[in-house]
Amino acid sequence: MSKKNLQFITCFVLLCFQLTYAQKTKVYTHDLKEYNEALHLYNSKQYQASQTLFDKVKSATSDYETEANCAYYIANCAVRLNQLGADNMMEDFVKNYPTSTKRNSAYIDVADYYFENGKYARALKWYDKSGDKGLTNSQREDYNFKKGYAYFTSKKYDQAKTYFQKLLDSQKYGSQAKYYTGYIAYQEDKYDEANEYFDGVSEEDEYNEKLSYFKADMNFKLGNFQKAIDLSKKELPNADRKEISELNKIIGESYFNLKKYKEAIPYLKEYKGKKRRWNNTDFYQLGYAYYKQEDYENAIKQFNKIIDGSNSVAQNAYYHLGECYLNTDKKQQALNAFRNASQMDFDLKIQEDAGLNYARLSYEIGNPYESVPSVLTSYLKKYPDTEHQAELEELLVSSYITSKDYEAALNLLEASKKYSDKETYQKVAFYRAIELFNDNKYQEALEFFDKSLKENESAEYTARATFWKAETNYLLDNYDLALEGFKSFANANITDTEEAQTIDYNLAYTYFKQKEYASAITNFEKFINNNADDTGRINDSYLRLGDSHFVTSNYGDAIKAYDKAIALKGVDEDYAYFQKAISYGFTGKTNTKIDELEKFINKYRKSSLRDDALYELGNTYINEEKTVKGLDTYAKMVSEYPKSSYVPKTILKQGLINYNSGKNQVALTKFRSVVSKFPNTEEAIQAVATAKLIYIELGQVEVYANWVKDLDFVDVTNVELDKATYESAEKQFIQNNTDKAIEGFEKYINQFPNGLNAVKANFYLAQSYFSKGETQKTIPHYEYVLQNEGSEYTEQALARLSQVFLETDNYTKAIPVLKRLEESADFPQNITFAQSNLMKASYELDNYTQAVSYAEKVLANDKVDNRIKSDAHVIIARSAIATNDEDKAKEAYQEVQKIATGKLAAEALYYDAYFKNKENDYEGSNAVVQKLVKDYSSYKQFGAKGLIIMAKNFYALEDSFQATYILESVIKNFTKYPDEVAEAEAELAKIKNAEAKRNSSVTPTETEDDGN
Repeated sequence: MSKKNLQFITCFVLLCFQLTYAQKTKVYTHDLKEYNEALHLYNSKQYQASQTLFDKVKSATSDYETEANCAYYIANCAVRLNQLGADNMMEDFVKNYPTSTKRNSAYIDVADYYFENGKYARALKWYDKSGDKGLTNSQREDYNFKKGYAYFTSKKYDQAKTYFQKLLDSQKYGSQAKYYTGYIAYQEDKYDEANEYFDGVSEEDEYNEKLSYFKADMNFKLGNFQKAIDLSKKELPNADRKEISELNKIIGESYFNLKKYKEAIPYLKEYKGKKRRWNNTDFYQLGYAYYKQEDYENAIKQFNKIIDGSNSVAQNAYYHLGECYLNTDKKQQALNAFRNASQMDFDLKIQEDAGLNYARLSYEIGNPYESVPSVLTSYLKKYPDTEHQAELEELLVSSYITSKDYEAALNLLEASKKYSDKETYQKVAFYRAIELFNDNKYQEALEFFDKSLKENESAEYTARATFWKAETNYLLDNYDLALEGFKSFANANITDTEEAQTIDYNLAYTYFKQKEYASAITNFEKFINNNADDTGRINDSYLRLGDSHFVTSNYGDAIKAYDKAIALKGVDEDYAYFQKAISYGFTGKTNTKIDELEKFINKYRKSSLRDDALYELGNTYINEEKTVKGLDTYAKMVSEYPKSSYVPKTILKQGLINYNSGKNQVALTKFRSVVSKFPNTEEAIQAVATAKLIYIELGQVEVYANWVKDLDFVDVTNVELDKATYESAEKQFIQNNTDKAIEGFEKYINQFPNGLNAVKANFYLAQSYFSKGETQKTIPHYEYVLQNEGSEYTEQALARLSQVFLETDNYTKAIPVLKRLEESADFPQNITFAQSNLMKASYELDNYTQAVSYAEKVLANDKVDNRIKSDAHVIIARSAIATNDEDKAKEAYQEVQKIATGKLAAEALYYDAYFKNKENDYEGSNAVVQKLVKDYSSYKQFGAKGLIIMAKNFYALEDSFQATYILESVIKNFTKYPDEVAEAEAELAKIKNAEAKRNSSVTPTETEDDGN
């Protein structure tokens, strides 16, 4: 090659190299400019813009190192921007650029970023990835401190300590390492070790303030209470709000442990609690400090905040709470506190002493949860060697009577041979029988009177049981047994009992029922002479004395007795006046009789005897041949009392009088009226017979035949057979051969369904079934009687039929029968029976307006006894509750309280407590509940309801312990009453959720919505 060519080639290559170099430099310069701009944005923390520019440079460059650097910064920006997948981007950088100069610092850079931003858990992840290989000593110290601190903030103290201990001699991190290592020892209750490390930094101002609290707390925990007090008081002026609270706690609790309770109180009070909540121990210490100062009211306010406690602190608190209540005369509250302490076994001496106090208080004030005898028996059984054995056994014997929970007491006596004695059993059985008697459970009462009599230890209680067994038999119509019992009581010569005051009256009445009138008279007179103050019974005695003389035809004496009753202006004054008038007639003083009857009719216009008086007056006029007056009086009676049982008799007499006067057509009209309105009655039969004579006289036999052919009760083919069949059955009935009577009456009704004696046969058949207790079989027969309006059996059939329907709660069928009885009854007691049961039936059918209307009718009757009056007041009250008229209910229950006994009295007391609670009279409400659970302990459901009210009262009085304890006791002890248990559970949940907000020892029963 020529030199020229070689020179050309050389020049060409150099030119190409120069051109290429110039081009590359231009590109490099451009990339470097954008890279530096991106780096500047990164250092200015403009990570989004920086990331975008680094991404652009990375895409454009072909230089490995530039590309790697861009990838590193892109990943770092992603971390700082918290972008999705940022951690993966950094992992990809390390994987894709293994020779990059930034590879070694990549993990630590990310870790440091998270550390500096307080994300210690994420920092730990990256420190673990990086390790400490290849780090300088200075970098390694940074690594160890940051990793140790990240573990420390995560409360992984063992791992943190490993790294801090590598730095104890570090000039840069040594003080911090000692502080945190000491703190870890402090948290682990290694106070000597903590002191050693803290001493190493105590001269440094930065740590000295922080260490003061720890040293005070450590000295407290080491039992150096005075030193803890001194250190804490020194630190108080410099402490922040949280530390002030904790230091006050240290000082207060240190004084407490030094038994300097007075000094402890102000500091314990200043403690704010953890997260603004105290725990049971905090409340106990302040309460106990007050207790030791004999400041019982303030002690109670702290002790009673301790709920859900089940440890030695709680047992101590409840025991001392009981003592505080006793010292402030709050015995019901003390009962609950001692009971709770006695059920814990952390301190056996406290348990025994609390149990003793619980037993004594149970006897003194009653026990709503278990029978008092059971409490005393349980204690004696658990502590057989107690020094209080004699005292408690004496209380036990007495408690069987005073507890008034006779059923539970009897069960206990029958189950326990050791502590039972026959005299006690005799008395308890007697009172249980009386309880059943008052609840109208007469057959059950007889059973317990017999149990009482079987023991025969106390002459007084033997006599009393004999008396009340006789009274029970009297009410069950067992008059022979009643008379025997009353005589036995009288012969016992027990004079200082309430029963002895009335025995003559009871004997007299029983003789009266037995129709032994001479003996009845003797005993009524004896009672009247010896009981001048008992006006109610004296009035009644004069009435029955008059009746006894009347029945034995001693009309003059009868008039005197009736006059005495009239003068007293008591119950049944109208009856006495009427009987007096009748008596004059039997003495031959007919004009006086007429005058008295006329006065009666004008004076007693609302008397149930007024129709009797009109009928009797009419009869008397007729007998005296004052026919016009007699007929006018009859007409008046029929007009004013169209449903009276005297109406068929009166119309029949009107017909007979007109027949005898020759007024045949008028007579026929009356007779046909009797037959039409009152078929199947004796009056109807007599009316047909007399009408037949008139038709024959008038020559109208065919008219008569056409009339009677449609009368079922006349269509009897064999009158003699009818009569004989009926009389056979009736004879068995009179002789009390009930089964044979039933057989005979059934036979008669089958043979003669509309016979001459069909009404009587159906009535007596029904009565026979009723006496056997086969009440459902009576229904069709009573209904047959009632189809025949106005018979002499109508009233009794109405009373019995309604009773049968009421027994099976068939109120829908009972109500029309009761209404008819109310409208047509002659006997006042049947009217009262009808009205009182109409009010009950209406209430049961939710017809509250009608129920109240009938109750008011009952109350308007002065003659009803207190039991029926209390029923009426209760119906008014319950109806008012059902219709949300609480003012009316309150008023009615107040009336019930005045006269009620047994279950109704318990109900009235419950509502008294309820209304007092509503009026914020919490103390008054609690007093009523105490009376309820003490005096009516056998009525458990009202006891449970009352205790729920008591719990509400105590919570309103800021006594959380009483409130929760009572509710828990209701839930535990009254499982037979699910509604009350459910209410107690709901109330308890509400209280515990509220208490959990101030007491960290209380577990809320509901999880509140946290918004997530």
